[in-house]
Amino acid sequence: MKAIVIEKPGGPEVLQLRERPIRHPGPGEILVDVRIVGVNFFDTAVRRNALFEVPGFEGVGVVNDVGDGVSTFAAGDRVVWLYLGTHASYAEQIVLPADQVVRVPDTIDDETAAAVYVQGLTAHHFSTVSHPIRAGDIAVVHAAAGGVGMMLTQMIKARGGTVIGLVSRPEKVAAATEAGADHVLVSTGGAFAGPVRDLTDGRGVHVVYDGAGATTFEASMSVLRTHGTMVFYGPLIGEPPVIRLSDIPRSISITYPATDHHIETPELLAAHTSELFGLVEKGDLTVRIGGRYPLAEAAKAHAAIESRGTSGKLLLIV
Repeated sequence: MKAIVIEKPGGPEVLQLRERPIRHPGPGEILVDVRIVGVNFFDTAVRRNALFEVPGFEGVGVVNDVGDGVSTFAAGDRVVWLYLGTHASYAEQIVLPADQVVRVPDTIDDETAAAVYVQGLTAHHFSTVSHPIRAGDIAVVHAAAGGVGMMLTQMIKARGGTVIGLVSRPEKVAAATEAGADHVLVSTGGAFAGPVRDLTDGRGVHVVYDGAGATTFEASMSVLRTHGTMVFYGPLIGEPPVIRLSDIPRSISITYPATDHHIETPELLAAHTSELFGLVEKGDLTVRIGGRYPLAEAAKAHAAIESRGTSGKLLLIV
């Protein structure tokens, strides 16, 4: 069985295709033949710091074998997973706890399931729990041409909200517009603050979804209206500045959401996945594939996602 192995911390070049021993599923586990792996920015942090030997925490595949006590799956079932317990998805096979896996509906193809799953669950968490979007809400979405940003935009629109999307380059405007953003601003750092205030007649927005990191944190706070919500999820890019409670303006709320809390039980995982796939089936949520790479070319996928030049989800084809 072949897998991408991190032999030492470093750049994309440290990702090497190597032979690995085949594992067999233990009690409560399943063995999956991997078909497609989703590439996430977090994978680059795993690589840079050699946090795991094999990166990747999401994918789509077919059940090969099941361990003792597993009755929910059988060989041949098509499944999708988000499993943070072991980052081992960049491989031809993976052993997973059966309660961390969900069956893929026949109406959804492999690529769509892989592209929508983790970032879709993240966007679902942000728009239903971190700040439940209500009709009339105005939201700023950072990185609106990225995987999470485009899905979040669609979910906000489906719930009756207005989206001000931020992108870093002019060539990304089309992707954010295609996802449904009502306004798209090309901005780096905190330059968006003035235009956002102008678009809202100085009143500010109900929520900012900031995945851009330290350089935008204070500007994001500044565009919130009274009792607005700052949903911050960008520490991999740069830690936010240290702030005192008295520095927080206008009675706003700040939250740092963790998607694994959204799906922390098998029941929640199944329920939220069903809602997510339902949005896809209804046509309220579509995915954009930003690039496809053979498993052996994982290094190219990492270089691409770190370049900030991609729009949409990057996939490894096994």
